[in-house]
Amino acid sequence: LVLIGWSLMGDALSHAILPGVVIAYLLGLPFSIGAMAAALLVVGMIFAVRGTSRVKSDASMGIVFTTMFATGLVIVSKNPTNIDMQHVLFGDLLGITQADMWQVLVLAPLAAAVLLFKRRDVTAYAFDPGHLRAIGLSPRRISGILVVCLALTVVSAMQAVGAILIVTLLVTPGATAYLLTSRFSRMLVVAPALSGIYVSYWFDTASGATVVTVGGIVFLAVWALSPHGLRGYLSRWRQDGAEDAG
Repeated sequence: LVLIGWSLMGDALSHAILPGVVIAYLLGLPFSIGAMAAALLVVGMIFAVRGTSRVKSDASMGIVFTTMFATGLVIVSKNPTNIDMQHVLFGDLLGITQADMWQVLVLAPLAAAVLLFKRRDVTAYAFDPGHLRAIGLSPRRISGILVVCLALTVVSAMQAVGAILIVTLLVTPGATAYLLTSRFSRMLVVAPALSGIYVSYWFDTASGATVVTVGGIVFLAVWALSPHGLRGYLSRWRQDGAEDAG
């Protein structure tokens, strides 16, 4: 997401799954079914608006995800239930049920398996989509695979960190790893290691919010100290100033 520039896509999906979750609850279905259906619907709508009009990607995503999120709130207001909106929006990483764990154990490995199987094509798409076209592969198909994997990830994470915090958990670790290393393989190792769950446990704070907050603090620290962040920028700025003075 970080390399391709799809951070807003994660934001769109994390908010847009709300009506699917609410409808699934009203029908007595598992949350994951409604969330997955809503995520795929949103993706289809975003690509349809972007592909059939002059509206750009960021605008189409903004329109679709805010509309879907608001629709979910309207459904809740018209159908009062005992559904815990606080849990849906903010999650509870330390309070997930056995059913939630099975959901994660099924959906997350599925997304990981697809990404590992298509890792070369996905990496090529992230760095040079034109290369895929040159060797006879469809960038549109690879983007579709990525979007489906993103939807699976969002649905897996929903119960743990909630709809609002998902996007930060999706983007911040990857952005931090991007400042620490230029090698894609190392990024895949560094990013998942950046977690604040133990801080949440010892300080007895909201788990999902704590994980995201710690991730943000780590990112700011890395940005300030990394040669690819503020420190590197200041070094180059000083060097340019010295060359101009010379």
